[in-house]
This record gives sequence, structure tokens and C-alpha cells, in this order.
Amino acid sequence: MPLRLPSALRRLFSLTLALLSLAAPLSAGDDIQRLDTGDDGRGWEAVGRIDMAGAGFCTGALIAPDLVLTAAHCLFDAQGDAPIDPARMTFRAGWRNGRAEAYRGVRRAVVHPDFINLHDDRLARIAHDLALLQLDQPIRSNRIVPFDTATALTTGAEVELVSYAQGRSEAPSLQDVCHVLEQRDGVAMIDCAVNFGASGAPVFVAARDGMQIASVVSAKAAIGGMPVALGVDLARPLAELRAAFDTPQTIRKADIGAKFLKP
Repeated sequence: MPLRLPSALRRLFSLTLALLSLAAPLSAGDDIQRLDTGDDGRGWEAVGRIDMAGAGFCTGALIAPDLVLTAAHCLFDAQGDAPIDPARMTFRAGWRNGRAEAYRGVRRAVVHPDFINLHDDRLARIAHDLALLQLDQPIRSNRIVPFDTATALTTGAEVELVSYAQGRSEAPSLQDVCHVLEQRDGVAMIDCAVNFGASGAPVFVAARDGMQIASVVSAKAAIGGMPVALGVDLARPLAELRAAFDTPQTIRKADIGAKFLKP
């Protein structure tokens, strides 16, 4: 049965976007499971931590042996006014308690062509907060299988989220079951609790052939004390990003910075 968003929550959707930078860190709920062991993390090895040479980290996921999907704002420095050199980035697939299933450098980073970090319209900014990282070498392993992406995300859908974040940076955490509360202009509001570092985390829907990525976490917020995650609905922007991937691109400067953590 579809989950219906209360009318008051709908009215607060736009207001929430204006208050994102003021949201206090959210505590992980009891429904967040830390994947500390190989058995716990089986099937999620293609989710990894993206480290920026001590400047911070985000979450990302493989969608091809050499491509990591993440949030575009992760590619800017802590002040948000300069892009981070891809040579400073490392993707740690399945990072868990000091070890990763695979380590790779990044040779190229491409943001969605319509992403502008200084955009006054927060909704438009989040709707295009998507990037691809091309690894310096493909990851080819029977244990690390890239995820397919979903073609649609619907209001009321059940989703799962795997991320690294503040207070749980040394192992991935799984949150299920969350629901898509609302969608508007390419942005999905999801009742998962996220924290700094979870930017770029994949949001999964169940499909016949396994879990597929349907959204990427862009921001966190709270409405009436209820934590929510705001993510990009991949249906349209991912195709646009893939098209831009073959075109040389310069990451634009911004005055609104990403939220980073020291690893």
C-alpha cells in the first residue's frame, strides 16, 4: 500500500530545502545496521568510501567496473570554491575496519552539466547533484559486482540505503526499510536518517535481478523532528550525465560547500 505524505509535510518540503545548511547532525536510529563482517556486507561490496586525501570523504557505488556514481558536491573542497583534483581521490570498495575489497585512484571526475553549487534554488541544485568518477583501473572481481540503476522511483516505494557517515565511517551501514515520502522536480524525500559523509550514498530498490540504485543522497534535513534524506531521482539526470561523460568538462566554482569529514 503506498505511503501517503501528510499535507503539512508536503507544505514544508520547499521550506526544508531552504534550511538544509542549518540542520543539526542527526543520530543514527536503531534500524541502521553496521555491516562489520564479511557476511554482513555480502552483496554490498560495490559500495565504497571516497577519500579526498585527508580533506574529507563521501560515499559512492560502482555502476561499471571503472565508474563510481556519487554526489556532485563531493567534488568540491570544504569551502566549496574550488574543485578537488581527481588525483587526490581514492575509492575504497567495501571499506570495513581498516581494509577494503579493492583500492583505486581516480583519473577523471565529471559532474552533471546542469549542476551549479551556488544555485539559489536548492531544489534545482539537489536535482542535478550527481557525478561520475572514472577509476584509474577497472575493478574486476567476482566479489565486487557493479550495481544496475533503476529507471523509475515512485512515491511510497520501499528503499534501502548503504552509506558511510559521521560516527560510522569505518564500516558501511545499511538502513532498511525506508520509504519515498514525496517527489518533486527530480528530488526525492526519503525517511532515512543520514549524516555528513553519506553524500553520494546509493538508495536501492529491489528488482527481479537484485538491488538497483534509484537515487543518490544529496542532503539531510529534519521536518518536525523527523529526519529525512533528500536525493536525486536518477530517471533523467543519469542519462544526461552519461551523455556529458564523453565531453570535456570543467567543474564550476561555488560558494556553497560540501560537508566533509576528516577520515
